Amino acid sequence: MLRFMSVGDSMTIGSAGEHTWRHRMWQHLCATYGGPFTLVGPRETLYDKTADAPTSYAYADPDFPRAHLAGWGEGWLHMAPLIGDAVRETRADVLLVSLGLIDLGFYTNAEQTAENVHAFVAAAREAKPRVRMVVLPVIPNVRAQQDAPFAEQVSRFNELLAKAVADLDTARSPLLLASPPAAWDIHRDTYDGTHPNASGEHRIAGAFAEAMWQGWGVGGEYGA
Repeated sequence: MLRFMSVGDSMTIGSAGEHTWRHRMWQHLCATYGGPFTLVGPRETLYDKTADAPTSYAYADPDFPRAHLAGWGEGWLHMAPLIGDAVRETRADVLLVSLGLIDLGFYTNAEQTAENVHAFVAAAREAKPRVRMVVLPVIPNVRAQQDAPFAEQVSRFNELLAKAVADLDTARSPLLLASPPAAWDIHRDTYDGTHPNASGEHRIAGAFAEAMWQGWGVGGEYGA
C-alpha cells in the first residue's frame, strides 16, 4: 500500500463546496497507478469561510480518501514542526508539498523560508528515512502582479527551493521539484487570483502527477 500525503496551505486544504486538487490527484492515481494506494494525513476537513475555521466536510465529491496535512494560512513555518509526527503516525510514503506563498506574504523572507524547507525535510526523514517528496514551486498570485518586492521574494524563494531540492535529494529519500503548473493563468485557473478553481485544481494535480511519472515512473501522464 503506497501512502500519499498532501501537505499545503489554503490552495491544498480547499474550502467548502470544492473538489480540491487532492481529489483530482486521487482520481488520476485510480486511473493510472497499478497497485494499492491511499491518501493519508491527520486532517480531513475543508475550510469554512463563514465560520472562518477548518470545520467543513462539504466536498463537491466526498467519496474519496480525504486525509491531508493542509491548513488555511499555514506555510513551511507551520508545517516543519508538524511533519515528523504526521509522517510517523500515518506511515506516509510520498509527500506532495505545496507551500511558501503564506510564508513569503506574512512571516518569513525567501532565505528564512528556505531554512524551514531544510527543517521540514530533516523532520520528515527522521520520522521515516525512506520517505519520498515532491515539492511544487510557489505559484505567483495576484499580489505578485501588483507588488514588485513580493514578486521578487517569490522568484528568489523558488530559486532557493530548487537548490534545496537538488542539495537534499538522496537515493534513499528522493526529492523531486515539480514544474510549475503548465500555462497557469490566474484569470482562468483561480476564482480570486490565488485559490484554484476546477481548472486550477487539475493543473496543480497534473504538475505533481507529471513529476512522479517522469521522475519515478509512478502513475502515468495526467489526463483531466
